[in-house]
Amino acid sequence: MFAIFKKDIKSYFTTATGYIFLAVSLVLSGFLFSINTVMASTPTSNTSGYFSIILFMVMIFLPILTMRSFSEERRSKTDQLLFTSPVSTISLVMGKFFSAFVMFLIYLALSCLNFIPLYIFKADGASPPNMALIIGNLFALVLVGMAFIAIGIFISSLTENMFASALITMAVLFGFLMIDGFNGLLGSSKLYVVRFILSWFSVLSRYSAFANGYFDVSALVYYISISALFIFLTERVFKARRLA
Repeated sequence: MFAIFKKDIKSYFTTATGYIFLAVSLVLSGFLFSINTVMASTPTSNTSGYFSIILFMVMIFLPILTMRSFSEERRSKTDQLLFTSPVSTISLVMGKFFSAFVMFLIYLALSCLNFIPLYIFKADGASPPNMALIIGNLFALVLVGMAFIAIGIFISSLTENMFASALITMAVLFGFLMIDGFNGLLGSSKLYVVRFILSWFSVLSRYSAFANGYFDVSALVYYISISALFIFLTERVFKARRLA
């Protein structure tokens, strides 16, 4: 697993993928942070609006990380080397998963530099930043990123076209984020079962507890379960192709 992880991490920086991901995501998040806090019409240390937008931004830029996980291997035919390697299929999948996840963590760590101006405003008499809210949102983003990356590498394992993988992943992630809105349209109590099932898959409803600075064990289990499910499905796809 470590060999696959090391190879993929290195590939992010020997190709343009890693640089594009970090550059685009950091510039956009920095801009969004500025207009929602320090450059707002009334400067504020409230980061709620910023994190709400970042959650949807994750839906767009995480597919950049995952689109080449297996699609590029299939396109360039290097997946044949993976099939014949002595490494187990789950180790291969986990190596791909952790390489993308670490890149996402690097982005999150660097994006924390955005919060420095909040302390400057605190010194100028503005309200102090709510650290519980900031930490809760960051932790929730780690969990959401983990789940979305697992979904992304699964979709990447189904196609050899990187751009198709990215677009399909964006569509699927958008669907996960829109479940709450669709659920709200089903106002009839007769559709309680449908609403209950949809609410179980809702990303936003579970994110909200962390966004308000509270630790939600059920949400933690949910994100880990989604991640484990799609990692398992990816392993099944890869194993089936290996045995074919």
